[in-house]
Amino acid sequence: MKKLFSVLLVLTVALSLFAGGSSESTSGDGPLKISLYYSDNATLPFRDDWLTVKTIEERFNVDLEFEIIPIADYQTKVSLALNTYNNAPDVILYQSITGENASLALNGAIVPISDYSEWTPNFNARVEEFGLEDEVEALNLSDGKRYSLPGLFDVPFYDGGLILRKDLLEEYGLEVPTTFDEFYEVLKVFKEHNPDSYPLTILVGPRVLYRFTMPSFGISLGKNSSSGSYVLSWDYENEEYFAGAISEEYKTYITYMHKLYAEGLLDPEMADPIDDTRFTNKMATGMSMATWAYYDQLGGIENASSIEGFDLDMYPALEGPAGAHSQPKTKTANGIIFPAKTAESKNFEQIVRKIDEIFFSEEAAEIWCLGVEGVTYDIVDGEVVYKEELQNDERGVYKAMQQEYGCGSDVTQMVWVNKREMTKYDERYSEINAQVEAMGDVIQNTPPTPSFNDLDAETVNSLMTPLADTWERWNDAFLTGAKSIETDWDAYVAEMKNLGIDQMLELYNANL
Repeated sequence: MKKLFSVLLVLTVALSLFAGGSSESTSGDGPLKISLYYSDNATLPFRDDWLTVKTIEERFNVDLEFEIIPIADYQTKVSLALNTYNNAPDVILYQSITGENASLALNGAIVPISDYSEWTPNFNARVEEFGLEDEVEALNLSDGKRYSLPGLFDVPFYDGGLILRKDLLEEYGLEVPTTFDEFYEVLKVFKEHNPDSYPLTILVGPRVLYRFTMPSFGISLGKNSSSGSYVLSWDYENEEYFAGAISEEYKTYITYMHKLYAEGLLDPEMADPIDDTRFTNKMATGMSMATWAYYDQLGGIENASSIEGFDLDMYPALEGPAGAHSQPKTKTANGIIFPAKTAESKNFEQIVRKIDEIFFSEEAAEIWCLGVEGVTYDIVDGEVVYKEELQNDERGVYKAMQQEYGCGSDVTQMVWVNKREMTKYDERYSEINAQVEAMGDVIQNTPPTPSFNDLDAETVNSLMTPLADTWERWNDAFLTGAKSIETDWDAYVAEMKNLGIDQMLELYNANL
């Protein structure tokens, strides 16, 4: 009897393990229940009846129990869950392993999912398909382990860039500028024909202009710096940080911007936040004719204008001293983490395998992006054709798909295929993206984030705030001419060095 019991026990365990490795593992006992945190955005409010959610649940035999948390409170809620351990859900969406999460991961609060790579075959396949092995490996922390399943992009989208009055280019006989020097000449012609105008304006604040234009000068600084360091920039050739805020590259950049400002080519209100209404009004009335903004804003500006023949277009990045670049983007985005508590669940392997399947399999990826064939789209001659009601929706296909069906949500869509995404936009947008892709590395990778220990992180944070404030003050003074770039530059550099920019640089490079 003892032998028989032992044999039955071994068979039971073996069968349960076998079941845990199968995508149909819960078909006999009903759907596998998985609790998830979801970051909710007011522009894309979550709906539990979304076609994407219901279809995923039905096709993959899973019951997704979303806890919907406003985006403003999300990180606080996540932090509390990871710190208190027992209150965590099975899965947390829309997370990166930086800052506090990195520290929590190293202290055992998050599962090192790279230890279970055999349970994530679909994720592994997408990484290999997109050639993202190096980018994914770069997400490893100082212990050599990766703690997330990040979102994956085959090609970053060129969703925003230089926007110009196409009708005025044609009226004044101007070629489309391809360099910052040519752009300067275009602005001068705009000004000559419209003396009361300020040809170049900004969206929201100077940080948007800076993040789009600085990369062509070899830097990324300020509130929206690609590294998040504010005053350091990434040297793509040597693969290390440098003190961008006191570099010759920055000096060249701010000299160019000061020239635009001094000649009345740059909106003098740019130092103040410019809300959407004021921004749209400036462009729609002809007070400004050029800006850096996002493609989906063109329609709203054109509809707000009463100028006959008013026509805006978006163009590829302009070439500067460092080449033609736009704001850097990552091919790995916020993704999925598993709290340590999940590893104690008897269904741990099933949960990981199921999450891999419902977010990274090719079938699931198409659902999160396109919806369901026959409901949101049809395949005609091998091409995706959206339903007529979507094509006629005033919000546009992309936004209508998001809001009505949950397609294209940053929180749930983990696989982004450029060609597939372009089907949601008009032909011109697809043309621009194809043109940018053909130009090469217009969209550079986001710089790697150093893995600081708690002490170094505290030191960096204490240095960054005064350095950032000082850079903002001097940058505004250089831009407007309140300080001379030629005669006051050395004093500025000395102040930044006195505040510890070299120490901060050393810490960044030492912890890569």
